[in-house]
Amino acid sequence: MAAIVPMARPIWTEEMRKEAIETLDSGIWVKGPKNRLFSDTFGQYCKASAAIPCSSGSTALYVALSLLGIGPGDEVILPSFTFIATATSVSLTGAKPVFADVENEFWCLCPDDTRLRINEKTKAILGVHLFGQAYHPRIIELAKEFGLPLIEDAAQAHGTELMINGIPLKAGTLGDIGCFSFFPTKNMAVGGEGGMITTNNVELGKRLHTIVNHGRDGSLISQELGTNLRMPEAMAAIGNIQLKYLDEWLMKRSEIAEKYLLTLNQHPEIITPKVRNDSKHSWHQFCILTPNPSNILQYFENQGISTRRIYQQPCHLHPVYKHHEQYQETFPVTDALSQSMVSIPVHHGLYDYEIEKVVTALSNL
Repeated sequence: MAAIVPMARPIWTEEMRKEAIETLDSGIWVKGPKNRLFSDTFGQYCKASAAIPCSSGSTALYVALSLLGIGPGDEVILPSFTFIATATSVSLTGAKPVFADVENEFWCLCPDDTRLRINEKTKAILGVHLFGQAYHPRIIELAKEFGLPLIEDAAQAHGTELMINGIPLKAGTLGDIGCFSFFPTKNMAVGGEGGMITTNNVELGKRLHTIVNHGRDGSLISQELGTNLRMPEAMAAIGNIQLKYLDEWLMKRSEIAEKYLLTLNQHPEIITPKVRNDSKHSWHQFCILTPNPSNILQYFENQGISTRRIYQQPCHLHPVYKHHEQYQETFPVTDALSQSMVSIPVHHGLYDYEIEKVVTALSNL
């Protein structure tokens, strides 16, 4: 039986293995030079003045919210069509997630619906660069208009860019604080769990260093409330290597996505992803909309290709929010996407023959 084309394949090379083993052999397993280097290089890549490695993307979101003083009685607006950690990170601070719909064409947080949900309790907007697509620049304008902090969930957006005032800005610098994940399925990884928090706010940058390290500022004295949210040295070492290849991998993802788009361009029933003008998509996922997702899943399974439904249950419908006032609220675009979306392998770990296998399957749909 032929091997199944996987949804993800983390890249693991001899260079990474050697770096990880040398780091472990050094005896410095935490708070060492690999973390400092990863902080510097990732910050330079994003053009962020501060970049702090941490234990996961979910941790990054929680730290960002905590750093801004978000807590009980506060509300944070975010899309329901996203991974559940975007919402639960808000809940864990004691604040209330306020769910909003997404754009019909680009599937990110809808600026118009967001505006309608802003009130005196709103303390932040948490936008998601979904599947590698940057959110609408009007989200940035909204945050500025109402004087609200803007947190970026960039877990799926390593290398994503958006043109602002004629300048291409990378995800991680399109708000006050950016939050990245290095989970093994992401555009770059660290050999396990990991995350990164970025900012161009000098004061927030100083506090980031302390919060992930028990609130310490370099001494043994805790200056503010924090805990151990650090990234191990071996994972930072792997992250340093992966970052060197990120742009090359993103180019491959873009090339694969372009092949899929060309193949499906004239399909009468399949709706393909759109790329926002003046932006660079990083193609964490390639998702299509189909009136018959179950049939599509079965078709690809018969072809030996892994596919999966995406956010079939939006955040507001998860049982954890059964007592939330929005539990049964209708979100027209979110509801439609959750009922029709299927993700197809687009990762940079695909072999050429696997790419052609997917293209052939798409052409025969």
